[in-house]
Amino acid sequence: MTGQLAFVESPVQLLNVLEWAHTRAPATGAPSAAPAGTHGTADAVPAGAGTAAPGSADAGASAGAPRSTDAAQGAARPAPALTVVVLSPTDPMSRGQLRRMAQLARDEGLTVHWQEARGGRGALVRTLRELARPLRSAERVIIGDPFSRYVQLLLTLFAPRHLTVVDDGTATMEYAAQIGRGERLVRWHRRSSGLDPRELVLAPVTLLAKKRLAPTSGRSVEIFTSLPVEVPEGVTVSENSYAWTRARFGPPLLTGGADLVGTSLVETGVVDAGHYDRVVAELARTHGATRYFAHRRESAEKLHRIAVETGLQVVRPELPLELIARRGPIGRTVVSFPSTVVHTLPLALAGTGVKVAVCEISSEWLRATASPRARGFLSGVTGTAAHEVDRLTSRAATPADRLEFG
Repeated sequence: MTGQLAFVESPVQLLNVLEWAHTRAPATGAPSAAPAGTHGTADAVPAGAGTAAPGSADAGASAGAPRSTDAAQGAARPAPALTVVVLSPTDPMSRGQLRRMAQLARDEGLTVHWQEARGGRGALVRTLRELARPLRSAERVIIGDPFSRYVQLLLTLFAPRHLTVVDDGTATMEYAAQIGRGERLVRWHRRSSGLDPRELVLAPVTLLAKKRLAPTSGRSVEIFTSLPVEVPEGVTVSENSYAWTRARFGPPLLTGGADLVGTSLVETGVVDAGHYDRVVAELARTHGATRYFAHRRESAEKLHRIAVETGLQVVRPELPLELIARRGPIGRTVVSFPSTVVHTLPLALAGTGVKVAVCEISSEWLRATASPRARGFLSGVTGTAAHEVDRLTSRAATPADRLEFG
């Protein structure tokens, strides 16, 4: 392995490692931004945006595979010496997207090592043994999820001289704020009133990891992000403008309608399922949406219910949505709930004419089990969205209520 080591556990993390590597690559020989597709408007949605089978991880794989013309565009730019270690998750959707992202990374000249880190008995010990030497010798370590217990455990093995944190969703905003305030690292959607037995066992690891994730006199910390973050003292923030995505893919073919972007807020216990279903149906009617791009963590049962009750075509993207949207086809309007995409899609789709809108989460939607911080955090995600993003205010507490532009 190499002096620069990246640990990724999700497709979006790997995408943002590619974006980081692109900004560090020599400018000479940079690929041209010649389009891999064409501009235009389509009344029907051609095949190739993903798979419409909610329960399948592998169906429609050809839709997510890079085109040969795309590969030719990206091959000219030499990549920095970087080894990406994929700490493979267990769910099939994440694994499928990661496989495709790993091939894109190899096409860009990066070394990718697939680690079955959760592959049954002995996987943890085996992973720690295999990664101990490259960890100790790495000059820079890049991670995508500072809240990951696996990454935190790896960080206890060594103290990197240079640490880079890339986006894995809106959690980057919470990480920056918590590091800046010296707080315990807790995901925003989890209750922090007490520690369960597992948390108590891992408390020493979390405490040490928090120190390793903060800058010191002997360690620099960089946050590479497309999100608005509170800049902690001593931390360098670098902008992720999705330059690699724009150079590598698109511009997309535009359809005449709208697309909805799903969220896993129901699965994480933040939003009530009934309220969510009603708002999705209202959004589809209001904006004339025909497709629903599912989050990789959304359950098959929920997606089946949405498809049956709304008539929306449920699409399981084969790559992160930023790449799917940039490749096209994509609707002229993309409506999302508060999530990273309200910050990333305007960057990835800059100059294409696509309008992005975000639907606010009303307090009536929140479940009793939701973290007390959930409402404020979700409001912050909406309020800090790019100025190009339209805000939708919701009064959809009942099926008769409406959604309108604010």
